Amino acid sequence: MKELIKKTISCALSLAVVFGLASCKTGSVSGDNNAVVGITQEPSSFDPHTVVAAGDKEIIFNIYEGLYKFDSTGKLNPCLAESVEISDDASVYTFTIREGVTFHNGDTLDADDVTYSLRRAAGLLEGGDGNALVAELDCITSVETTDDGKVAVTMDGGNSEMLSYFTVGIIPDGYEDCETAPCGTGPFKFDSYTVAQSVVLVKNENYWQDGMPYLDSVTFKICADMDSGLLELQNGTIDIFPYLDMNHAQQLDAEKFTVESNGSNMVQIFALNNEVEPLNNPDVRRAINYAINRTNVIDITMGGAGVALTTAMSPAMGSYYNTAVDGYYDQNIDLAKQLLKDAGYENGFDLTVTVPSNYLIHVNTAVELASELSAVGINLNIEQVDWGTWLDEVYTARNYESTVIALTSDYAPYDVLQRYSTDASGNFINYSNPDVDSMLALIPTISDDNEKTQLYHEILRIMTEDAASCYLQDPTTLTAVSTRLEGYNVYPMYVQDMSTVRLAG
Repeated sequence: MKELIKKTISCALSLAVVFGLASCKTGSVSGDNNAVVGITQEPSSFDPHTVVAAGDKEIIFNIYEGLYKFDSTGKLNPCLAESVEISDDASVYTFTIREGVTFHNGDTLDADDVTYSLRRAAGLLEGGDGNALVAELDCITSVETTDDGKVAVTMDGGNSEMLSYFTVGIIPDGYEDCETAPCGTGPFKFDSYTVAQSVVLVKNENYWQDGMPYLDSVTFKICADMDSGLLELQNGTIDIFPYLDMNHAQQLDAEKFTVESNGSNMVQIFALNNEVEPLNNPDVRRAINYAINRTNVIDITMGGAGVALTTAMSPAMGSYYNTAVDGYYDQNIDLAKQLLKDAGYENGFDLTVTVPSNYLIHVNTAVELASELSAVGINLNIEQVDWGTWLDEVYTARNYESTVIALTSDYAPYDVLQRYSTDASGNFINYSNPDVDSMLALIPTISDDNEKTQLYHEILRIMTEDAASCYLQDPTTLTAVSTRLEGYNVYPMYVQDMSTVRLAG
C-alpha cells in the first residue's frame, strides 16, 4: 500500500505543466458567475481511491460522490445510494442505487459502476495485486451486482462502522483515467490543472440535484502561503481563503469579506516517530508533552481560536471524546526535566522537526515548540520542506524524527482512531499498543453505542498515558469569503463544498 501511494504521488507531481481534459473535456471558462478559492497545497492526486492529502480531497469533493456523503453539520446522508440494508450481523451491506444520475462523460450511473468502483477501491479487481487502494475497505471480500440491480457488499466479518467509508468516490465502470481526466457525478467537472497555478472546475449542467450548482466555474488558485493568500484576498484576485489564523482574518476589510468559522474536527499534532531514538522511550514523549504550553501555541498560531488537546480526538466528536483526559499534560517543566533525567537525557538532546513550508500555522507552531522545549534542554531543529517531499518522506516513508501537521478525518470516531492500529497504512507515527489494536478490532463488531463509546474512551486514555505523540489543538476553521458571494458553509472536516455557493443577491 505504501509503495502504491508513493508511486501515485511521485507520478502526480511529475506531470506536465497542464492537464488536458480527455473524455470529460468541457468548454473554456468565461463570464462573471465564478469564484476563486485560495489554497496553499499543490495537488498530488485526482484519483479518489489513491488520494492521501486532505488538500486534494477538498478539491475532488466537488468532482466525485460516494454512496453516502457528509453534509456541513457532519451528518452522513444517502447520496448515490437511495438507501442501504444492513444484515443483522453487519457483514453484508446492500445498496439501492439512485436513478437518473449521469457521469461527467455522459454515461448513466448504474449498479455495475458502483460494483467496479468498490472492487477497485477494495483491491478486488481481477489481475490486481489484491491490495486495497482505500485501506479502510480492505475488510471487503466481495462486491456483487444483484439480480434486482442493487449492490451487495460483503465483509470478512460483522462491521458496524463501515457506512462512513462508503463516501468513497464512484467512477464509471472500467474507467482508468482518474489522474489525468477525473470523472465523477459531482456538481462540478474537472477542466484543467496548471502546476503551481490552479485547478479549474466547471459546472456540471446535468447534475442530479436540481438547480445546483449555482456557479459556472470554480478555480482553486495555488498560493505560496497564508501571507500571499491574504494579499490576494485584499487585491480581489481570490474570493475565498480557508484556514486563516485570527491575525490574518482581522486584517480584512469587513465590508468586502465575511469571516465564517466552525469547529474543524481537526487534530494538530506534534507527531513523534515512536520508532526513532529517543522518541521510542515513552518517558521522553511524556516529558515533551509536559514541556509544552498548549495555550501559548494556540495564541501564537491561531490568535486564540482553537481548542487545546491532549489526546488523539477532538471534543467536536461529542460523547465519543473522553473528557477525563482534559488537562492531563498541563505544562510542568520540573516533571518534564525529571522524566528526561530518568530516561538518561538529563542534558536534553537534539531533535529535528520536519514541517511542510506551505502551512504557516505548522511552521509557526514549530517555532513556538522550539522555544518551549529549550527550557528542558531539547534543541529542536526546524527543517522546512515542500509538500511533495513531506508526503513522500514523512507520511509515506516515515523517514523523520518529528513533524507538525493537522490530521483530518470523516466525522466518525472510528475514522479518527483507526489510523493508530499497529498495521494501519496511515499510522505514520509508528504507534503500537496491542490493547489498542484489540479494541480497534472489536469496535466494528459491536452494535451497542454505549459499549462502543466506552471502548473509545479507553483507547484515548491508553494513548494519552502512552504519550503516543504530542497533541496540540483543534484549530477553529476561519474562512474569508467575499461579500460578492453567499451560501458558503464551513464543514467540520476538510472540505470545500462549492455546490451551494452563489453570487450574493
